[in-house]
Amino acid sequence: MPSERPTADRELRAEVRISAAPEEVWRALTDVRDWPRRSPELQAMLPLKPGGLRAGQWYLGVNRRKAVFWPTRNVVVEVAPDRCLSWDTRTSGVRWIFELERVPDGTRLVHRRPVPARLTLLGRLFARFALGGEVAHADELENGMARTLAAIRRAVEA
Repeated sequence: MPSERPTADRELRAEVRISAAPEEVWRALTDVRDWPRRSPELQAMLPLKPGGLRAGQWYLGVNRRKAVFWPTRNVVVEVAPDRCLSWDTRTSGVRWIFELERVPDGTRLVHRRPVPARLTLLGRLFARFALGGEVAHADELENGMARTLAAIRRAVEA
């Protein structure tokens, strides 16, 4: 019988329904200054090129888990207003995606990290030795994604 134990290279996913139009959710989602307040792990997301949030923009992410801090290099892949925002974290080899869909009672907001083609060696080693293990960190990330969406929902519905 196959094991039901989660793996680190699975798709991570969280979803929430927000009682507001996609345009309102988009405004909250794309306010990069608020990202650290809504994420349990992200401490800062600093633009490295002029031009604001756009495809091709580079960001330096500063993350924290307990006493461990680490930087990430991120490149925005897609900015489709009211529909999709995604970026690649080059440091670990993963893509982060936010998808918005208009539904009868507002907006369905999905946050996902697809199965990476290949986690970088640095990402695998760092997770194993500094973050409590790859599977444990993936579990924490998925929980953090749900907390981030809940924070966006609270902000928009307030």
